[in-house]
Amino acid sequence: MPPMGISPYIKEIGRGAQGARALSREQAADLLCRVLDGHCSDFEIGAFCVAMRIKGETPDEMAGFLDALNRRLTKLPASDRPVVVLPSYNGARKLPGLTALLALLLAREGLPVLVHGTPTEDTRVGTQAVLAALGVHPSAPHERIDNGRVHFVATERLHPGLKRLLDVRRAIGLRNPAHALVKLMNPVDGPALVVASYTHPEYAESMGATFQLTRTPAMLLRGTEGEPVADARRTPRMDVFTNGVARLVQEAQSGPLRTLPALPDTTSAAATADYIRDVMAGRTPPPEPIACQAEHIARACESIATENPLPFCPQQLAA
Repeated sequence: MPPMGISPYIKEIGRGAQGARALSREQAADLLCRVLDGHCSDFEIGAFCVAMRIKGETPDEMAGFLDALNRRLTKLPASDRPVVVLPSYNGARKLPGLTALLALLLAREGLPVLVHGTPTEDTRVGTQAVLAALGVHPSAPHERIDNGRVHFVATERLHPGLKRLLDVRRAIGLRNPAHALVKLMNPVDGPALVVASYTHPEYAESMGATFQLTRTPAMLLRGTEGEPVADARRTPRMDVFTNGVARLVQEAQSGPLRTLPALPDTTSAAATADYIRDVMAGRTPPPEPIACQAEHIARACESIATENPLPFCPQQLAA
């Protein structure tokens, strides 16, 4: 392998949908290491993104990309309880973005919640804007999340190179592996549950296979416009992954709810925040699918805590 550049890998993955060859997990890790560390040109990065978009990522490749990323992420310290990780990168397009509502419902159950993300489309309203309207502002990645708190961390604080790779979409107009990686990664140095969403059924299979291969504790569902929160109008299928095993915890609802929730008629951050305040204050009931999702997440975190108890820390207890 050459000391610099990724051209040998591009020759393998850039032969089109039929002729491209899949990389091994180790090769994929080495490739992304070079990309994240700045050891390749902008032309090579563009070619990598286009080639992977045409070829598609295999679970082994995604696992290798995650291996490279995990060695470079600035991770948050472990919390007393498993951290719920909510990747928020799509934002609201037609429906109000209720990722922040899910986060607050989980925090009310005493769970530490991490929302991470960055705007990837200028025309959408991001969760960061909704959280800011609710008084939740960006935190540093080295801060430990207390039980019952919601933290938002910007992607560039986790890894600047990952943010730069996401931004390539603005130049070429196509998603690349980074857009899947941010939904699969665990930025916590300790027990956590990643809540991942997909927009098309084929992504459910590949994301699920990656969670099984990497043994990442996770929930996978078809979210709202790509966000990791259930559609407020219909309960989606939900699967939970622990120790490399998938378990169906919620069947998909065949039709809409009998009574649809009175959602805001705009996606603005201010209107969405006002609606969330009404739900949290009990003036408006939470949408049934989101309340159901929160219950399944809480149960999954209890299971993780039982299987992965945190070490006893007498200094912390004395404090």
